Order: sequence, then structure tokens, then C-alpha cells
Amino acid sequence: MALSSMTGFARSHGTSGPYAFEWELKSVNAKGFDLRMRLPPGWDELETIARKRATEVLSRGTVYANLTVKRGNALSTIRVNEEVLNSILRIAADLAGKIDAVAPSVDGLMAIKGVIEVVEPEADEAEDKAARLAVAAAFDEALTALVAMRKREGTTLGEILSQRMAEIETLANKAEAAPGRKPEAIRARLAEQIAALLESSDRFDSDRLNQEALMMAAKADIREELDRIASHISQAREMIGKGGPVGRRLDFLAQEFNREVNTCCSKSNDLELTNTGLEMKNVVEQFREQVQNLE
Repeated sequence: MALSSMTGFARSHGTSGPYAFEWELKSVNAKGFDLRMRLPPGWDELETIARKRATEVLSRGTVYANLTVKRGNALSTIRVNEEVLNSILRIAADLAGKIDAVAPSVDGLMAIKGVIEVVEPEADEAEDKAARLAVAAAFDEALTALVAMRKREGTTLGEILSQRMAEIETLANKAEAAPGRKPEAIRARLAEQIAALLESSDRFDSDRLNQEALMMAAKADIREELDRIASHISQAREMIGKGGPVGRRLDFLAQEFNREVNTCCSKSNDLELTNTGLEMKNVVEQFREQVQNLE
């Protein structure tokens, strides 16, 4: 199964009877899945169908779905509401005998709300049903294109993440081979520090000092952190290879990478090892940023 990005864009369009329609889908990063739809009046029943279909193929990302529908070959007509007009004329005639007023004009009467009505063409049930089926099928088409684009983006992200894993592995091997982390180098540095302390004061207990030195040497060893980094690299490569919706798990793994690298930097008392740790931290951050785009 391929990796998928959470970002993508797709369109589909078509016609059915007097209707012309177009879907536009756009997806962006999100912690979970959310479908936000904008449908024209009278087409709300499509939301349930579209939402069900989208949840079957997508697990993360916010998807914005916009539908536009135009009806051609169907002109609206204008008519006079005779009942309303007659009522107004009767009232005008009654008032004419009571007050001095100018007789109502045609344009004045037409300006009164309710006298002129815009009549929409009657709907054809068979045409409308066929149009809804066609629009639903067009949503499937756009959704398929969106998924395909997200997978293409996911393939590219997978290549980038694999490169980052290779860089982290190289830096971990460099830290492993650093002269400063070898036991003899650690002992030499501790011996220098202890000698300096003994020269400055004669109140140190040599046995206790030796115990403290051993503890310091143990704390300075990053063997455990390097082993965990190697394990994380193996897990990350396995997830990237299997694909699917692994974004959350890789994000958690990126946090674990960061934790181990920070510990390596804090334990290091060697400049070369510290610099290697900082390089590794930078690559881990690049890895984490790319993982944020994965489904």
C-alpha cells in the first residue's frame, strides 16, 4: 500500500438533461478527517452520499468540497398576480372617494410587492433524479482523482523520508565512531578533572571520588540512545515501506527520535560528538516536518 499525502486537488464536471455541474475538491493537513461541503439549494441530499464515500477512502485531512450547478434551457416567466392586483385596485377605488389622490399608475402598481411574480419553470422529477445520480457519480470521479493525487504526493514524501532516515543513520554511525565517546577517552577526561580537583584540595575521599567517576562515566555513555535510534530507524523504514495511513505513528516516532538525540547532546562532553548530535537533531526536525503532511 502506498503512502498518501493529506494535500491534494481535483475537479470533475458533467451535464445531465438541462443541468451542467462541477465539483471542486481540495484537501489540506489536519489531525483527523473532516469533510466540509458547499452545496447549492435543493441539492443537500447529496451530502450523505458524498460523506459516506469520502470516509471509505480517506482517513485524515480536511477536504473542502464545492458543487456548482447551472440549469440551462429553462427560462423563468413573469406573470401578474391578478388576485393581489384586484385587491389593490379595490382599495384604491375606495380611497379615491375619501381623499384627494392621484389615480395609481401602471408602473406604480407593478412596483408593489406581490403584484409581479417570477415563475420558475416546473421541475421534471425524472430529469432531477437523473441529474442527482450524475452529480453523485461525478463526486466519485473527483474523489478518485483526489486520492490519486494524494498518493503521488505520498510517493514523493516517502522518498524524502527515506533520504532523511539514511542521513540519520549516517550521523548515528558517525557518533558511534566518534573518538570522544570511547571509554578510554571518557576515562582520560575524568582523570584530568579528578587530578585538578585533588590538586586544589586535600579533603576529597579518593574512594568516593572513584565511585563518582564511575557513575559519571556511565552517564556519559550514549550506547543506549544509539541503540534506540537504530531501532527507530528500522521501524520508520518498515512503516514507510508498508505505506497506508501511517502519519500519526511516524509523527510519534519523530518525537522519540528527537528525545534520544536531545539526550545524546546533553550527555556529550566532546565537541565533535555534540556537533554530530546537533546535525542529527536538524535532520530529525526535517523528518518531522515532512511527516506532518502524511495521511
